[in-house]
Amino acid sequence: MDMMTLESLQQLLLAQAQECFWSKAVKDGLKDSLIAKLAAKVSDFYDQAAEYGTKSDIVSTDWIHHMTAKHHHFAAAAQYRASRDCLDKHRYGEEVARLRDSLVCVNEALKESRWINKIVLGDLNGLKSRVSEDLKRAEKDNDVIYLMPVPPKSELKTLDRAGMATPRTPTEVSDPASTLGDKGAFGQPLFAKLVPYAVHIAVSIYQERKDRLVNTCVIDELESMTNTLRDLLQSLNLPGSLQALEKPLGLPPTLTSHAEEIRQQEGVHRLRRSMHEISKLRANDATIYQEGVELLQSESAEDDRAKLKYGTDRWTRQPSRQAAEHLYKQAAEINGYLESANSSDELVKGKLKDCESVLQVLCGTDRDLEEYVPSSRRATMTPNVERAASALRGQLNEVGRLESRRKKIIERVRDKAKADDINPAILAETARLEREFPMQKIEPAQFENMFEDRLQRYDVDRQTVVDEKQEQENISSQLKEANTAFANARRGDFSTKEREQALQRLENAYFKYKEIVSNLNTGRKFYNDLANIVTRFKDECKNFAYQRRVEAAQFENDLSNALSSLNLTQTNNLQDQKQRETLRSHYSEKAPGTAPLTAPTPTRAAVASPPAPSPGVWSPEMGINFGRPSQQAHINGIENVHNPAYPNTRSVPRMQGGQWDPSRGLKFS
Repeated sequence: MDMMTLESLQQLLLAQAQECFWSKAVKDGLKDSLIAKLAAKVSDFYDQAAEYGTKSDIVSTDWIHHMTAKHHHFAAAAQYRASRDCLDKHRYGEEVARLRDSLVCVNEALKESRWINKIVLGDLNGLKSRVSEDLKRAEKDNDVIYLMPVPPKSELKTLDRAGMATPRTPTEVSDPASTLGDKGAFGQPLFAKLVPYAVHIAVSIYQERKDRLVNTCVIDELESMTNTLRDLLQSLNLPGSLQALEKPLGLPPTLTSHAEEIRQQEGVHRLRRSMHEISKLRANDATIYQEGVELLQSESAEDDRAKLKYGTDRWTRQPSRQAAEHLYKQAAEINGYLESANSSDELVKGKLKDCESVLQVLCGTDRDLEEYVPSSRRATMTPNVERAASALRGQLNEVGRLESRRKKIIERVRDKAKADDINPAILAETARLEREFPMQKIEPAQFENMFEDRLQRYDVDRQTVVDEKQEQENISSQLKEANTAFANARRGDFSTKEREQALQRLENAYFKYKEIVSNLNTGRKFYNDLANIVTRFKDECKNFAYQRRVEAAQFENDLSNALSSLNLTQTNNLQDQKQRETLRSHYSEKAPGTAPLTAPTPTRAAVASPPAPSPGVWSPEMGINFGRPSQQAHINGIENVHNPAYPNTRSVPRMQGGQWDPSRGLKFS
């Protein structure tokens, strides 16, 4: 679209917007002077639109005539409103002049009546009748009453303009950069994070290594040490034995807090719901995986049918398992993942089944807990028992502080890994490599040194794991010693045995609940990640099966063409061979009882004696005689006409009848 067309459209839209303001002003009954200013501006916009339209290659003639008519229409309306303002201000001569100019403008607009619609034409005719009536009245009043001079058009003051519509370019168009970015209305640019494929692969490699290091070498190690410590407490019957002694009646505060935590998390109901969700995820992953496997099996079956149809000698393309070896290996790996995950799920279900009855007690009310935990009589604590219990309580508090610190370490490491964004560094390194080695292709292996340097920031966390392991060994040994001293001090006291066991079962159930929750979260994350893997596997199987079908169709078409040409050639050869055998048998067979045919004897027709030729003249009836004896020529009265200077001197036997005898052959003398 050229510039003139754009300018014409812009002025047309401004004229229409300005016309809306003019219409509202007329309906609201505003002053004639203001309406005249609005109409004059509308006329200017239509005039400019028509002017640009005449210079455009796209704007049609109908539109140009329409805009011209609208220009004259609003010019007449502006002069009419100005005349009414002159009447109110007692400028009667100017009123007549403006009415005359308005009538002229109306007539100019009516000249374009062919190209304007009926509504605009009706407005023009109505305006013309009103202007004509007011002009007659004004001229009569001025001629009879006011006698004011009527100024010519050139002396009339130009009407003021009141522009209400102005062209404005949106900020999104005039300054698009200001709307983009972190604080912009549209956020980051669409392709701001678009990087070369090798860079994308490098980022993925770093993310995988970072996650493996953080999860395997830090988080999993810390959680494994915590679980080992809890197993140790369970084996030592702690803290149940100590709680039963310290609080023989009622519920220990730690047990109450644990029960409240499980109640808020909906306890067993939450575990069942999570297991159901995980089962759906597992079924979905298995379904997608099975669809991919079925595609491979279907393609392999089609290939086997083609081999049976054409034979292994002709159907020589690569077998399915060799052509898609990586897909079959991936299928086996995914199947192993699913079986292992299924075993883990069954193990988690077994854990829940073992502790479900105790968890139901923890999910109940405090009254249910009090009924489950039997009360015991208050035991008399000797100084030795009191010292051992105090030492054991101190060790248990150390264990609690150790677990709390590890939770904070795990959260801190996760936040650190989440905030570790390597994209800017890789982009900077990519720019450096492209600048220094412009002809070298970017490969992920070129970022290995950067990966090693960047992963060193997690060495501090790995050292923290080593320190935690050493500290746990010390606490474990001290805990065993304190528990041994406590057990020796209370030897022979069985008054709190049942309460100890009940409290310990509740404590073990709480930690088992936390373990199951952690296992379920891990399982959910595993199946979500596996969903991406099996979806990609299915897509690859679908593409492979499609490519193999296309290849098989082409291969089958080539074989069909080759077999067709071969059959045609064999058919032609067989037909030729049959024809030759038929002819051979026809000529070799003899009819029975018939004598062989004898060859006919040639006979010569009787020929009349030719007339005697004239002497010295050869005639066709004489034939050609080679080496005729000279005596014969003398006998026939003929000389040697071929060469009379050399008469024949050799005598030859005389031929009978003057005719050539075929049995004598040809003789040249």
